[in-house]
Amino acid sequence: MDTPVVAGDIGDTIAPPDEWLLLSEPDVGELESQLVQAVLRGPRLSAGSMVECFEDRFASWVGRSHAVAVPSGTLGTWLALRALGIGTGDEVIAAAHGWHQVAQAVALSGARTVFTDIHYWSGCLDPVRAAPHIGPATRAAIVGNVNGHPADWHGWRALAGAHGLTLIEDATESIGSTLRGQPVGRFGDVAVFDFSQPSALCCGEGGVLLTDDTALARELRYLRARSTADRRSVSVGARVPMQAQMSEPTAAIALAQLSRIDEILERRKTVEAAYLDQMLSFEGIKPPYVAPDVDVVHWMLYVVHLGKRFTASACAQIVEDLRTECIESALYCQPLHQQFHYTQAGWSRGRLPLTERVADRALALPLHAQLQPGQVRFIVETLKDSSINVGAGAAIY
Repeated sequence: MDTPVVAGDIGDTIAPPDEWLLLSEPDVGELESQLVQAVLRGPRLSAGSMVECFEDRFASWVGRSHAVAVPSGTLGTWLALRALGIGTGDEVIAAAHGWHQVAQAVALSGARTVFTDIHYWSGCLDPVRAAPHIGPATRAAIVGNVNGHPADWHGWRALAGAHGLTLIEDATESIGSTLRGQPVGRFGDVAVFDFSQPSALCCGEGGVLLTDDTALARELRYLRARSTADRRSVSVGARVPMQAQMSEPTAAIALAQLSRIDEILERRKTVEAAYLDQMLSFEGIKPPYVAPDVDVVHWMLYVVHLGKRFTASACAQIVEDLRTECIESALYCQPLHQQFHYTQAGWSRGRLPLTERVADRALALPLHAQLQPGQVRFIVETLKDSSINVGAGAAIY
């Protein structure tokens, strides 16, 4: 594992990696090693039985009919947009707020991204605020379950039905969370998961698309990669496929992680409980927001929302203070609409006030199963000391 660089230039190291409290660490056990070794002893490193087994089991775990494994969530979303026929001349509603930037697939597809604002407390794309931005060219919405909290899927279903929109659910940040008795990944016409860090189910890279639409699943598989059986076909190039398959070693890790996912999530819940207990030492602290119809939230990282008294520079100072104590932290999101590619397309700060307000003051702290209660206490005490030192007082929650 490389020494983390939380702030500053590449190569700016402070301490050996074993002295750091990292934002995330994969929960890897003996089963992962055994399955990878089985793949390495086998005849195939791609397009083999391990990928097929993972697809079947992941679809069954979420309760969807079809799963299509891909190299990443971004590529998977691009593949979904292609399969849905969305491209140049079309518009896709998306959030500028979030950790995994799968919404960038819209730019890759040639369609236009229309950013709309979020629900302040959940951080998820708000259907009420999105409604006025739906126009004749709007074909779909990419809606994420931000940092584990499910979006307002009842509201989004009503809006999509009224306007004929396809819903793409980005469930990357919320593996294991449930809404009204249903697990995330069940709510979109197509759902996408990304398994890179800091996902609770982590296999380094990789992702998967889920759908109940058999015709869509068939098109996704066709566009994902050309099969061996297609090599003599003269018609296969009618729609040029991508080279977008998950490898067998990646699938082996993913399959092992999936078989242990309940254990992994339970261990992360123990760490979350330690955070909640320690956060009580902050005067006026509120617990993390959970909407009334949400059953369970599995946070991707422990995110603290700092109060209005904090400036962006004060938050940056807190990140630096934590870094000097070998605690990796980061602002949770750098909104897409403020990044160079999108500013060139006319987006700018000031157009999404809630997104900007949250992003300026949302601080991500380490959350993974290896954290011990004493380490969590140290993180929170260091955060508390830093917040006092910058002169802004305590956090909201």
